[in-house]
Amino acid sequence: MDNVTQDTKNTVLHGTAVVPGIRYAKAVWIKPRPKLPQAGAQVDEAQREAEYERFVAAADTVAERLSSRGERAVGAASEVLNATAGLVRDRGWRKAVKKNTTAGHPADYAVVAATTKFISMFEAAGGIMAERVTDLRDIRDRTIAEIRGEDEPGLPEVEGEVVLFADDLSPADTAALDTTQFTALVTELGGPTSHTAIIARQLNVPCIVAVGSDLNKIAAGEMVLVDGSEGSIEIGADAEDAKRQVAESKALAEKVALWRGPAQTSDGHRVQLLANVQDGKAAVTAAETEAEGIGLFRTEMCFLSATSEPSVEEQAKVYTKVLEAFPDSKVVVRSLDAGSDKPVAFATLADEMNPALGVRGLRIARANEGLLIRQLDAIAKAAADLGRGEDTPTWVMAPMVATAREAKWFAGLCAERGLTAGAMIEVPAAALMADKIMPHLDFVSIGTNDLTQYAMAADRMSPQLAYLTDPWQPAVLRLIKMTCDEGKRTDTPVGVCGEAAADPLLACVLTGLGVNSLSAASTALAAVGAQLAEVDLETCVRAAEAALNAEGAIAAREAVREIIPLPQA
Repeated sequence: MDNVTQDTKNTVLHGTAVVPGIRYAKAVWIKPRPKLPQAGAQVDEAQREAEYERFVAAADTVAERLSSRGERAVGAASEVLNATAGLVRDRGWRKAVKKNTTAGHPADYAVVAATTKFISMFEAAGGIMAERVTDLRDIRDRTIAEIRGEDEPGLPEVEGEVVLFADDLSPADTAALDTTQFTALVTELGGPTSHTAIIARQLNVPCIVAVGSDLNKIAAGEMVLVDGSEGSIEIGADAEDAKRQVAESKALAEKVALWRGPAQTSDGHRVQLLANVQDGKAAVTAAETEAEGIGLFRTEMCFLSATSEPSVEEQAKVYTKVLEAFPDSKVVVRSLDAGSDKPVAFATLADEMNPALGVRGLRIARANEGLLIRQLDAIAKAAADLGRGEDTPTWVMAPMVATAREAKWFAGLCAERGLTAGAMIEVPAAALMADKIMPHLDFVSIGTNDLTQYAMAADRMSPQLAYLTDPWQPAVLRLIKMTCDEGKRTDTPVGVCGEAAADPLLACVLTGLGVNSLSAASTALAAVGAQLAEVDLETCVRAAEAALNAEGAIAAREAVREIIPLPQA
């Protein structure tokens, strides 16, 4: 695919659009990574233990720094910072480093060798495991810099507004962005459902990923016009015209910010807008927005740094903080989704050949039923302590459900505790078998991130495959339609809690397909609500039909844009 268009005046690069918005500013590049050491140097045997301790001290400092930033952040930013800190503390990684220092390698090279081993394993596994490669390189570079006493790699010091360019921006660096200075993000690699993209949506900063190697043609200091809606980066744009486009984009953003719920189409068709959260702090923040409740509470994010399973009482305290933020509203709790990209020390099975397709989500609970039972007990306790009953039910859904038998088993455990039972539709088999799965459940929620990459057999971190890992793919939309059709037949609510729900235009398509609720980062909800208010349900249905009948994701988006034009300020 050709990512460059050119005329006599300027050059335009093209990538995958992630967050809409237009910005015009100087280009700056991420600070270079530390130079990696080469094999060769040997440490005297008497100093090898001290060399390992040097690594431990550096790694502990890096982990603490990331955790501290995670405590100050909210939403996906907090989640990713804490997850990255968890990688630095990972016992397997530290054990691999110790093996290398014991063999006589210096601490910095020991880190490189250990991380290289894990990178190879993760890349071979593919899928969401491969997404963690960016995080592995990030913790490697931060730890090496700390060992050497060098400046921490990452964001450069800047003056005024800039557009940040990077080969592959780490989620930890994305989470630390000051968006008053870094007004847009553009990366050579990455995908539309990567952690970096998710955080960019939460920050509401225009973002384009998967531009490819042509991005290196842009030099630091050049003025660039970035259009996050179209996925374009223009060099040599007319300054006055660029400033006009930026002003119009900001005026539209101000209009969106004034939107107030509840969400509905122009003819009054209601669509619930809910927030994705990972802890009580994020829930409180979401309650201050137009969110009508919580559509996805990621419980595993509370326990990434735990070395042993929290007790029922300890878990209940965590869940209570989330439920308290929406005392009279819908709250959907996802049971532990550990494994693969979210390794939890007390729940993840080791040494899987392909963890992304292995024992993760509900499959962990099937292997350790007590783990799930104790979690459901804790959720039920938190709900009971707050007086949530039939009038305000607490919804719980299982991740990675693939069969009717799994759905029935999970629903039975929930029913015993007075919890409303649901399942994530993220395995294509679940969509194909929706007629057998739904009779056992009270609701389902479609996880478009995993559904897309499993349906398209594409690693969502591969820039070469970014066109496949796009929820606009008609194949994915057809799986969603199958699920919605069965939801209508059985009167089962169908929600979407993947990143697709944060796309205002795609939200109209999902509404036309029959989705009842949309759950996304709370910062994305106003744009979705404002877009829905501009169209009637019949238009949403026509848009859905156009997308379903398109040949691919780009054609689907263009077909829908013909029906639903860009909003005006």
